[in-house]
Amino acid sequence: MSHPFHASGLNNCLGPESRRGFLRMGLAGFASVSLPGIMRLQAESAGAETKERKSVIMVWQPGGCSHIDTYDPKPNAPSEYRGPFGTIDTKVPGLSFSELLPMQAQIADKITVLRSMRQKAGGHPAGTMQLLSGDPDTRDKPKPKLPDWMSVANYLQSKSGTRNSPLPGYVSVNGPSGTYTGSAYLGEAYSQFSVTGDPNKPNFSVPNIGLSNADETQRIQRRSQLRQNLDQLERAFDRANELQALDEFETQAMTLLTNPKTKEAFDLTKEDDETRDRYGRNTWGQQLLMARRLVEAGVDIVTSSLKGPLCGRVSNWDDHAVNHHVFDAMRFRAKNYDQAVSALISDIYERGLDKQILVVVTGEFGRTPKINYQASTGAGNASAPAGTKQPGRDHWPRGFSNIWSGGGIETGRFIGATDSKGEDSIERVCGPGDFLATIYHHLGINSSKIAIKDFNGRPTPIVDHGHPIPELIS
Repeated sequence: MSHPFHASGLNNCLGPESRRGFLRMGLAGFASVSLPGIMRLQAESAGAETKERKSVIMVWQPGGCSHIDTYDPKPNAPSEYRGPFGTIDTKVPGLSFSELLPMQAQIADKITVLRSMRQKAGGHPAGTMQLLSGDPDTRDKPKPKLPDWMSVANYLQSKSGTRNSPLPGYVSVNGPSGTYTGSAYLGEAYSQFSVTGDPNKPNFSVPNIGLSNADETQRIQRRSQLRQNLDQLERAFDRANELQALDEFETQAMTLLTNPKTKEAFDLTKEDDETRDRYGRNTWGQQLLMARRLVEAGVDIVTSSLKGPLCGRVSNWDDHAVNHHVFDAMRFRAKNYDQAVSALISDIYERGLDKQILVVVTGEFGRTPKINYQASTGAGNASAPAGTKQPGRDHWPRGFSNIWSGGGIETGRFIGATDSKGEDSIERVCGPGDFLATIYHHLGINSSKIAIKDFNGRPTPIVDHGHPIPELIS
């Protein structure tokens, strides 16, 4: 049986300590913003193929969501598979959801359900790396070998020279675990700008953005200019070609500190009470509201992970019987999940952003169609006291669902199918390469033609298998 899943902190890629030490002294205000890697970043081909700005919001379900209890119910399956939840009709004739998702059912005409995802890794690290970076390895590794699609897209968009926003290209709002994701050989300059904490708290704020004190802004700018002058002395000895990436990252950090527009983009108090209520006055709802604000303000990629106390005792969707009573857990998180996701999708369409913004909601895999029973390892939300036998579903990469909305795609339908018990994808089977190529296509990136040099200087394709899913491209 797989072990319970625990979210981990970010993995920081280390660089030359002398260089980092100097920056920490010279730019103390950037202390909590990660520094870039030292290698020169090169691509065989880069740049967006379309002039219209495109963006992606990925809503991540860490641990894997049960497809049978959400978007692919099996009401005619034996009781040991189908679970206790009934099905409900959606706004789309012939498309049914679990009874846990009434709000999403009402906006199903704005959603396409992909019911035939499949990958080959049964562990959380490898499963996440397969889906988000295309790594075919089924072994759980301590850190990613390949950069995730978010970092790749950020790198390519940065190199295209078309970005003119003062905001970062890629922001993580309590996003997927940094242990399983990362920029790998691209270096930290192209990893996420991380927003952590609970945006629903009244005192929530994001550090290192929008200095309001003019004197402090000038002081930081003088220190930056001093470092740039000293850099001129170093460039003759810069054998690693570090400074190009470093300068790009530092420019972004300076802009975040000194541009007054950056702070406003992260400020949820700019939203009216009705909108905040619509998303839900909780961590998940306010995370997704912030995601919408950020892409509207100029961020290209936002990831947001639905984890923490709203998930249940172990703070994720990893509903083994030892962790959660799977059905109590699904009930426990359903209302907040349903409300936040339906609000995000509806809001995007109402604001006329549905061609620009692609919303993808997924986890690394599904859960076992067949229910099993084990003793709980501890009491808490959605879990009985330790030793109590309760139902669970384990990891299941052979067939699972994710949902897509916006992006100019045709919605109000489902793609593919699993078998009668939900065990295997059997129709229009799609894998990680197809998933990645579809997202890249939306961003105007032709993934079949782009390779980036890895640590050894080898051109590595950003997708070496799979193609954009025709039904999910505009």
